[in-house]
Formats: sequence, C-alpha cells, structure tokens
Amino acid sequence: MAISRIKTSSVLQGFPKSRSLLAGNTAFNPSSYESIATVTVGSGGSSNVEFTSISSDYAHLQIRGIAKWSDTSDDRQLMQVQFNSDTGSNYSRHLLGGNGSSAYVDGVASTTARAGARLISSNASYANMFTAYIIDILDYTNTNKYTTVRTLGGFDTNGGSFQEIVLGSFLWQNTAAITTIKLLPGSVNFAQYSQFALYGIKGA
Repeated sequence: MAISRIKTSSVLQGFPKSRSLLAGNTAFNPSSYESIATVTVGSGGSSNVEFTSISSDYAHLQIRGIAKWSDTSDDRQLMQVQFNSDTGSNYSRHLLGGNGSSAYVDGVASTTARAGARLISSNASYANMFTAYIIDILDYTNTNKYTTVRTLGGFDTNGGSFQEIVLGSFLWQNTAAITTIKLLPGSVNFAQYSQFALYGIKGA
C-alpha cells in the first residue's frame, strides 16, 4: 500500500517531546572571547596605551591589534608591556625571530618589560605599514606564581628589503593579580591609527 502522508506525531513517537537540539544539553556559546576595551591612537600619536580596572572574571587575557612607532630613523623597536605600573627590572624575556633569510634568538634574564611584538617604524619607506601582533597573558589572576606572557608579531614591507616575524615569551616576576596593563612603544610615540583590543578569555 502506498504511503501518502507521514504524521509528525508518528515519527516522534517514543522520543522525548522536544524539537530543540539543545534539549537536555548545555547551551552552546560560539565564542570564548569577550571584548573588554578597544583603543585607536589619534592624530599626534600617543606615548602609551593603558587598560585599567581589569576584571578578574576571566581565565586569561589577550591583546590583538596593529601598531607602529613614530621614529623615522630606527627600523624597529620592541613594544614594552608593564603590569600594575611596575617599572622595575622584574621581567625576563626570550625571543625567536626571522626575516625570511636568517633567524635570531634573544634572551634577557632581568629587564624592564619588553614583549616580543617588534614594531615597525614610521620611516617614510614604511609609511602605510603596521605590525600585526597578539599578546596572550596567561593566568593573570593567579597569585601563586609569576605571570607568563606569550607573543606573536610581524610585518611585511610589500616586497621591500625589510620584513620580520617574532615569537616571544616573557615572565613578570611578581605574584600579584594583574589589574592594569600599559603598552609603550619605546623611546617615542605610537603612531596614529595604531589599534589595541583587549579581550577576556573565559574558563572551561
């Protein structure tokens, strides 16, 4: 006998009476990242960018963006990172970098804070080029250990003679929970249009 119609009630017979895929399951959250704050440097540049009163509601923090520094002579400079206004030599770092033809390593046991995001300068040869970077600040509220940071940054001069990528890590030798992050470009300013976005990474 041919079947001309199937009733929904017949198909669902014996199954839980729910048409939602989430029935009995935890709601799906499509993102583990929550935007906290975003800064874009305006005309004239800025000597620093600071995030303050950072909530302790997350497992980790991440900073993403593009930036350059306003020097017109030196090709590049390491971006500095300071936590809780600590300007002492309480940071150690390790860097691994390359430019397409050679590689280098760098390590400093105790220094002022310098992350491994090496900023390209505002030299006329690189006028419209920025460094892209990611800075991960891990376990930033854990007061039982020093804070570990990992960084990835790089830039390309569109076929020019200068490009670089840097993978780095550094250690803040302090057990305090982080509530303030200050970013500094070195000896001069962040150039106009540099952007910084702070995200909180949720726990499991």
